[in-house]
Amino acid sequence: MIEKAKVLVVDDDDDLRHALMQSLQLAGYDASGYSNGQAVLSHINRDLYGVLITDIRMPNIDGMQLLSMVLEIDAALPTILITGHGDISTAVDAMRNGAYDFIEKPFAAERLTNAVSRALEKRRLVLENRTLRQELSGQEGLEKRLVGRTPAMLKLRSEISSLAQTDVDVLIWGETGAGKEVVARALHEEGERKDKSFVALNCGAIPVSMMESELFGHESGAFTSANKQRVGKLEYANGGTIFLDEIESMPMELQVKLLRVIETRSIERLGSNKVISLDIRFIAATKTDLEAASQRHEFRADLYYRLNVVTLTIPSLRERVDDIPALMHHLAREARTRYRREIPEITPALMAEFMAYAWPGNVRELRNVVDRWVLGLGVGLTPAITIPSFVSDTDLSSQMANVERSLIATALNNNSGSLKKTYEQLGVSRKALYEKMKKYQLHANTNGEDA
Repeated sequence: MIEKAKVLVVDDDDDLRHALMQSLQLAGYDASGYSNGQAVLSHINRDLYGVLITDIRMPNIDGMQLLSMVLEIDAALPTILITGHGDISTAVDAMRNGAYDFIEKPFAAERLTNAVSRALEKRRLVLENRTLRQELSGQEGLEKRLVGRTPAMLKLRSEISSLAQTDVDVLIWGETGAGKEVVARALHEEGERKDKSFVALNCGAIPVSMMESELFGHESGAFTSANKQRVGKLEYANGGTIFLDEIESMPMELQVKLLRVIETRSIERLGSNKVISLDIRFIAATKTDLEAASQRHEFRADLYYRLNVVTLTIPSLRERVDDIPALMHHLAREARTRYRREIPEITPALMAEFMAYAWPGNVRELRNVVDRWVLGLGVGLTPAITIPSFVSDTDLSSQMANVERSLIATALNNNSGSLKKTYEQLGVSRKALYEKMKKYQLHANTNGEDA
C-alpha cells in the first residue's frame, strides 16, 4: 500500500489501551489509541488503510454502537471486538452483522497481531479493488453513459470528470432530449456522493400549488390536507444530490426561497420553525436562455447568477452528426436486451437517413426510433424519418452533399475505418474516397493498417 497500515484502538481502560498500542507498535503497526468511540469516528473513512479494535463494554457509546456507526461509514472496514466472557454471544451476533473478528480476554499479544494482520490483508484487497473499479469507471463509465467521439462530447466528458469530484453547483443547458438528466447522474455517480441519494425533480411537471411542499416538506396540520408530516425532496436528498430539471418553470415566488436554500444550505418545513441543515449538491437544468429570461423578468437574475457558477452545455444531436452511427449501434444493443429481439441489418442507406434527419428530440427521439426499428415497426422507418426541414431551404447540391457525406461516414463506420473495404463497397477509387473525405472532413481512424 502507499501508506503505512493504521490500527485504531478504542478502550476506556487506559492501562489496557496503552498495553495494546505498545504490542501493535512493536509489531510494526502505526497504532493510535482513543478512550471513547466518539473520539475515533473522525478518523474513520472509506480510504482508511487500517483496522479498528474496540472493547465492547464502554460508557456512552459502547462497542456495538460504535461498530454500527463505523459500518455506516464503510461496511468493509474490519472491526475487531475485545470481549469479556459474558460478551461472547453478543460478539458472535456482531460478526453476523459485519464485525471482522472478536478476541476473548485475556489473550496473548500474538493472537491480536495475527488477527490484525489478516484483517489488514483483507482491507488491502478491498481498497485495491475499489481503486481498480474507479479507474475502470473513469475510462469506460462516462463513455458508456455519454456515447460519442466528436470534439463536443470529448469536451463534455472531460468537464464532467473534472467537476464530479467537487461539490460545486452546476447548471446544465441542453435542448429537449439531449440528456440533461444523464449528465446530472454522471456528475453524481462519478463523485464522492455516489453512495448517497440522487433526487430528481421536474419543476415543470409539478402543480404550482404542490411545489413548495414537494421541495421543503411540511408538518402535520401545516395546511388543510396535511394529515401527516412529509419530508420534502431537498431534505430527502441530504448528503447527496438534488437535480432540478426545467428550473425555468419554477414559480418566481419559489425562486427566492430556493435561492436562500442554496446560499444557507438549510430549510424549514412548512408549518415548522425548526431549521434543518443540508449537506447537498445542487444541479439544475434548463432548455432556455436563463440570462435572457432574467432580463425579461421571467426568471430571477440573482438565482441565475447563483446557479451559473459552472455551466455545462450539451450539444444537440444535429451538432454531432458523426456520433449518430455509434449511438445507433449502442441504442440498438440496449433495445435488443430489453425486447429480446435481434438487431436488423443497419444498411448505409438507413444510416444516411438517420444522419440526414434533424432530430429535434435529440437522443431521446433517436432512442424511441431505434426501439421501434428493433421491434420491427415501420419498415425502413419512413413514417418516422424523412429528409429534414432544416435543409429544405438549401439548394439541391447542398442536400446531395449531405447525403453523400452521410453515406461515406456510414460506410467508414461499418468497415471499422478500413479505407480499402470502404472504397470497394462504395464503388469508387482510393483517390476519389480520399478527396471526398478531405472535402467533408471525415477521418478513417485506421491506425494506418490499410492507408
